[in-house]
Amino acid sequence: MDGPFIYSKYVTGKHFVGRKTELDILSNLLGRGEHVALYEPPKAGITSLIQQTFYNMQISGKSFRVAELSLLNIRSLQELLLRLGSTVLRVFASTPDEFARAASTYLSGTHLVFDPEAYASRDAVLSFNWNPDDNDIRAILTLPERIASDQGTRCYVVLGDFHNVLLCDEGEHFLSVFEKTIHPAGAEENAASYIFTGARVNAMKDIFEHRRYFYRTVEHLPLQPIDPKDIVEHTVRGFLTSGKVIDRDLLLGACKLFRCNAWYMNHFAAICDTLSKGFIMENVLLEALDALISIHRPRFTAIMEDLTTFQTGLLKAVLQGYTRFSSADIIRRYGLHSSANVRRLKDALCKKEILTFNEKDEPVLLDPLFEYWASKYYFELERK
Repeated sequence: MDGPFIYSKYVTGKHFVGRKTELDILSNLLGRGEHVALYEPPKAGITSLIQQTFYNMQISGKSFRVAELSLLNIRSLQELLLRLGSTVLRVFASTPDEFARAASTYLSGTHLVFDPEAYASRDAVLSFNWNPDDNDIRAILTLPERIASDQGTRCYVVLGDFHNVLLCDEGEHFLSVFEKTIHPAGAEENAASYIFTGARVNAMKDIFEHRRYFYRTVEHLPLQPIDPKDIVEHTVRGFLTSGKVIDRDLLLGACKLFRCNAWYMNHFAAICDTLSKGFIMENVLLEALDALISIHRPRFTAIMEDLTTFQTGLLKAVLQGYTRFSSADIIRRYGLHSSANVRRLKDALCKKEILTFNEKDEPVLLDPLFEYWASKYYFELERK
């Protein structure tokens, strides 16, 4: 049975906190047949937002199907096409006869077939009888649109961990064909929309902003911080279910430390819940914070051990509040070697998904708990 503080899976309904604006925007975008990209740091709530949006759309009476695929463990174009096509077909069919009929109807003239033996032996809905070509790519990418249109419904295809597409062989070629194949954003006749998600922020920025794939075809929906009041009220209600009380100001302090990351707050509150009886005092929160840090310390330590001395110096400068690093004083103080090297260091920390840079070219630590740990325990800096 789920407790009041869920952090092991996405949440919907009474467990979903805040983000009313993003829910309305995403629902409107999907209703207009647009394609959407969401990329935020890990555990920022992208999946919960998408699932809550689908839930709201369902209870409002909208009819649609959802196909979900993660690119986490896909490294070849062939596997990507097979997995995507199979995922879509499983949404609209369920028996071998239905799979065979759908493949012959919608994938005729391609190298993709339904092989009864492959299905019986390894549950493979689709197989290739030759190496994939551009026609195969286009056929798979338009498959959701064509089936949904024929069935008089809509299909939303969620492509998770989409940043990994560039790790596939022919990944860039796939992207080139992809952006030329899907309809432009806002085409109301669209029976299918793609939702691109990824937790590697800079890798997703590289695809959608720097290389500018899907320019004017996919709408980027950035997530704003959840209102601290929403998180505090959710947490207070959670503690009340077990007869516990906590000071709201203490929770506001935790919200500030975690930068209103609901996943960290839920995990933190769950630990507090197990450590307390009755009124939750500040010492309980400090003990829970130590426990949470101990869980993540191996990951944080591995991050730091992977950095060069120069990269460590730049990170320290960021933690001490600097946003510009090319002056002679900063280069000397933090051992950055040269102004030319600063650019390389910034790129390296971005590729390692430790930092990102906002529209003002100011550095932002992607993980709030890592920021706290690195500042207090690794560099032993005084917190402002």
